[in-house]
Amino acid sequence: MLFIAGSTTQPNHNKNPKIPLHLHKKYTPNVFLLWFPFPGFVTMPPTLSFTLAHYLTLLVTVLLVVVEAHLPATGIASELPTFREAPAFRNGRECRNRAHGESVFHIAMTLDATYLRGSIAGVFSVLQHTSCPENVVFHFIATTHRRAELRRIITTTFPYLAFHLYHFDANLVRGKISYSIRRALDQPLNYARMYLADLLPANVRRIIYFDSDLIVVDDVAKLWTIDLHSRVLGAPEYCHANFTNYFTHRFWSNPSYAASFKGRVACYFNTGVMVIDLWKWREGRYTEKLETWMRIQKRNRIYELGSLPPFLLVFAGDVERVGHRWNQHGLGGDNLEGLCRDLHPGPVSLLHWSGKGKPWLRIDSKKPCPLDSLWAPYDLFRHSPSLFSDS
Repeated sequence: MLFIAGSTTQPNHNKNPKIPLHLHKKYTPNVFLLWFPFPGFVTMPPTLSFTLAHYLTLLVTVLLVVVEAHLPATGIASELPTFREAPAFRNGRECRNRAHGESVFHIAMTLDATYLRGSIAGVFSVLQHTSCPENVVFHFIATTHRRAELRRIITTTFPYLAFHLYHFDANLVRGKISYSIRRALDQPLNYARMYLADLLPANVRRIIYFDSDLIVVDDVAKLWTIDLHSRVLGAPEYCHANFTNYFTHRFWSNPSYAASFKGRVACYFNTGVMVIDLWKWREGRYTEKLETWMRIQKRNRIYELGSLPPFLLVFAGDVERVGHRWNQHGLGGDNLEGLCRDLHPGPVSLLHWSGKGKPWLRIDSKKPCPLDSLWAPYDLFRHSPSLFSDS
């Protein structure tokens, strides 16, 4: 048992003297001492040559050893979820061999413990609906030190999947992120989409970026083959949205900031579904342009929504329009309450639970929204057997 004492003096047990008050003021103005209530486990050194600083160093060292040994036994270290193995999906006769580079579809997604269940469902949905599943190559981005576990999960869940796993250095953005209206939007991995051109090999010219809270219900080849013309990025646009709401009054009241949209018919687009020409991205140094706005935000707070506004600032008005069917977004409700929503009018090729409400959380809490039933068939999560189950 480990006890974190609220007092700055050690209990008076036999030869363990109290620490003089002047030493507390000198060495530990804001420190709580750690006391192990085991007789003889840690005692104050009898000589004055062993200073309080040495004592604290010893306690911290012992604490780290004890905690590290204790974590696996108590289960404090969270375990990643487990999943059922997906069936093997094979190419149809009309598919060209993957050896032909032009017939390969590259898709990028992030992987982390929080959204892993959604990512797995997203991959499953792509494979199930595409006509040439063996020609799909996934590029997964992760920040965690548990990349070996993530690789094992992908391999065991999709034994036939062609994929690569890349490490995203969170330090690239940690000093550039300012807090937003939802904690999930502030995570470094949420900004990894800005660095795809740096992370992926130079021979990958085009990439489809997908968020981890969506499913595809159409052949992804249709999205892959859209013509970007001279543009760097393609995505569904929503010009009916009130564009001014995505930036603060401080942005619009600054003439130099507001002028950044001059000459552009700027429309909102959701960055959870994007087709990107990585070669043109690199040529235009677009990562640097996005980072510039992040630094401005850090100083002046010109927006509230994480990684989305920098994309709007750089690309809005210069996006190749993709049909709305490829991003039926907002199914997770707003960023504050995550209430249930209906589909937008029109055909559907992709369902996106952007917003606070995620289908796996609502299903587990026994409070699903009606549209969450469309996500459930792609959920490969292996539920733990119930205590009262006879299976």
